[in-house]
Amino acid sequence: MFAKLKLPSVFAGLICIAVASATNNASAVTAEVAKKCSVLAANEFPPLVIGNPAAGRARGTPQEQRDYFNRCLENGGNIDED
Repeated sequence: MFAKLKLPSVFAGLICIAVASATNNASAVTAEVAKKCSVLAANEFPPLVIGNPAAGRARGTPQEQRDYFNRCLENGGNIDED
C-alpha cells in the first residue's frame, strides 16, 4: 500500500519544487517605491474635491491612473515624462 502512495507523492513534490523555482524570478516592490508612485500618481491625477475621494479625479480615467501607477512601479519609482 505504501508503495502505491510513494510514487504520486514524489511526483507531486517534484511539481511543487518546479513551480516554486519558476515563480521566484519576480522581484518584490518595496514600500518606498510604492509610496513614491502613489504620490506621483496623486500629483498627476489630482482629486476633484480635496478630501473627498468619492468625488473622483479632475482628469484621467481610473484605468489611466492604474496604468500610470503600474508603469511607475515597473520602473522602480521613476516615471519618464513623454
